Parts: sequence; structure tokens; C-alpha cells
Amino acid sequence: MRLPAARNGGGLCIAAMSYVLVDYLRHLSPTWHSRLQPALWTVLALIAVTRVPFYRHWNAEFRAAIPFVASMVFMLSALLFEALSVRFVTAVLGLDWHSDTPPLPDTGQWFLLALNEKLPGTIVEILRARIIGLHHFLMLFMMLAFSVLFDSVEAPGLGLGARYMFTMAIGRLLRAITFVSTILPSARPWCASARFSVPAYPHHWAQKYYVPYATDASAIHQIIQQDIAYANFENYPGDYRPDWGSMSFLIDFLRPTPSEGSSWYSLLKKAGGGCNDLIYSGHMLVAVLTAMAWMEAYGGFSSALIWLLVMHSAQREVRERHHYTVDCIVAIYVGILLWKMTGFIWPVKDASRGKRLDKLEKIQSRLVQAAKDSDMEKVTELLKEVELGSLETQNKVPNKGLWLFACATIFFALTVVLLAFTWTSDG
Repeated sequence: MRLPAARNGGGLCIAAMSYVLVDYLRHLSPTWHSRLQPALWTVLALIAVTRVPFYRHWNAEFRAAIPFVASMVFMLSALLFEALSVRFVTAVLGLDWHSDTPPLPDTGQWFLLALNEKLPGTIVEILRARIIGLHHFLMLFMMLAFSVLFDSVEAPGLGLGARYMFTMAIGRLLRAITFVSTILPSARPWCASARFSVPAYPHHWAQKYYVPYATDASAIHQIIQQDIAYANFENYPGDYRPDWGSMSFLIDFLRPTPSEGSSWYSLLKKAGGGCNDLIYSGHMLVAVLTAMAWMEAYGGFSSALIWLLVMHSAQREVRERHHYTVDCIVAIYVGILLWKMTGFIWPVKDASRGKRLDKLEKIQSRLVQAAKDSDMEKVTELLKEVELGSLETQNKVPNKGLWLFACATIFFALTVVLLAFTWTSDG
């Protein structure tokens, strides 16, 4: 990975920090927040739209469109698999298990409680403040992607978006595989009963392979020796089985109840995230990927600020018991490693650089002679010839098709920003 370096467009950092500060006004002054936030987003959107006619890389964006769409489909599929897994690990053991199983000991939580007793009250209040959340990191990345219009990051912007979504999809798949492999108790024991309507008793599969061997030491020893389950099912009522047509195979995984409606998709939408520990933290994965993208694409002092916000978000996840400390630590290094592994997607290799070097080599003798003759007009003409001869089609004035593509891309991107802001504004 190339070393991060600050690029053109210092206003990106100002815009990003302005968004975070204005959004924090919702806790300090809801009235001013309701006034300033729409105004800020309107100004940012208008500035972005006014830069569209001057953007020279629409052809590169067009070539990146297919990978972008493919990455989006891949990410949505990963999120669907994750949602199914979240519901499964909640439903398979029943609500009684979630309510009765105590949380795991967490040294990170203890450490933060100890700091509360040692640090000044003002510092503790800053650490507890809800300065940054999931929707902030999503918006910071979207602002970073839009800044390609101002040459703040390397084109194509859709390539950056494709890498972000592709990396997130891989991270989400790994996360789902991880937490579905071993079901860990929640750091918030009351969460499942408040959020889910799954049966209180365990699934027949869990009854046979887990329930008798969970706490009885002799039973655990016996199953190790025999290596076979020997328990009988408890006498629990059968699960509700709606008619889901071709998706009925999901009933045994999701364990719906009559109160949750007849659609499997509506059931998943009501879940609102898991309650038992979902190692590693999905919120922190998004935060780390945003920080990595920002650091590689933009660099500079603003990247350090983003990482400070990531650390603040991590300690708040632990402090508020949304996750165990291990979930945040794993999410940080997994996010960093995954981002480094997907560097083949963006930035793309600058193919025009080789063309410029080839052209420069061909006119080298003429250029040297013009320099010896102090003929600056000739030098300028030769250099312009190199630049024009190696320009790719994205540097030319977009044709009608590319203009339509540009308008559709900007409209789609602004719509995604609005939807993401609306759907994730509560974190």
C-alpha cells in the first residue's frame, strides 16, 4: 500500500468535522440541530453538483460501474446472510437461555470503570458522550467518495466505493461465520427478551446437543468419553410453522412466532441487530474501514482525527456494553488486514503514466534540443503533445451517453446518502 499523503482539497476535512459537530448538536440543542443539519447537507450537495460539469474522469467511473454494482450485490447478500445468522443464534437456544445466562467477565469494561474513578469528571463526560456513531462513519466515507469531484482523492470514486463495499461484505461474512460457530452470552442479559419474540424454550436440535451437557460436570465428562449425544427431547410444544412457500426451509433456523407476521423478510427487518455477543463488532468494522479508506485516499491530519473517533467509538461500545472488549479489538485488526488485502480493487493502476513515459522517450532528443536552444515555446508545445497524446478518454469532454451516466450516478449517490442517513441516524 502506498504511503498516505494529503491531497488537494483541504475543505474535505472541514466539511467532515462540520458534519460531526453539527450532528452532535442533537444532544446539545435540538432546535439548532434541526436548522443547521439540513442547511449543511443542502450546501454540500449543491457544491458537489456544481462540480459535475468539470469532472474529467467519467469514463473511468463508467468502467468502475460494473465492479461497483457487483460489490453492492455481494454486500447486500452478505448482510442477508448475517441477518439470518443473527436470528438463528438468538432463536436456537430460546429466550430463557439469553435471560438466565450471565455475561462473560470483561477486563476492558472493568478498566473503563476504574478510569471513571481516576480521571477528572470532564474527561469522563467526554468519553461517555455520543460524539460518533455508525451513521457518522458511513457519511464520512460517502463524503470521501464524493470528494473525487474535487480531486481530493484518486479517481474513480466508484472504484473506491466498490472496494469499501467488497471489503465490508467479506468482513460481514467472516463475522457471521464467527459468531454462529460459538454462541456467546450477551453483555446485556435483558436485550433478547426486549427485542425478540422467539420461543422461550430451545430448539429440539439444541435440546439434544446442548441442554443436558451445559452445566452438569458428569454429563460433560460422559459425552467426552462417549462422543455421542444420549439425551432425549424435553416435552415442549411444537414451533409455529407459517406458510413461507419456497422459503419454508428457513422456519427451523428463524423459529418465527404468530405475532411476527407471515413474511420471513418482515421478520428479519424487525430484528434490529442481535443481542447475544456477535464477535466481532460490526459497528467497529464499519468505523475501521472508513478510517482506512480515509487514511489511504486522503491522509493528512484529518486521518488522525478519524482514528481518534474510531478509538472513542470503541471504548463507548465497551462502556455501554454493546460489545465485549474482545469484539472491538478483533474488529480493529480484522478491518485493517481486510482493507490491505483488497488493494487490488482501488486505486487502479494509472495506465496513462506508461503512455506518457513512452511518448516522452520518443521526443526526448527534440525536447533536449529545444531546451538547449532556449526555445520555451517549443518545449511547451512538445510537453503539451505528450499530455494530449496520452490522455485517456475520461479526460475528454463527456459525450451524451457519459453525461447521462454522470447524472444518473450523482442522482443515485445522493439518494444512497439520503437513505443511509435516514436509516442509520439512530446508530
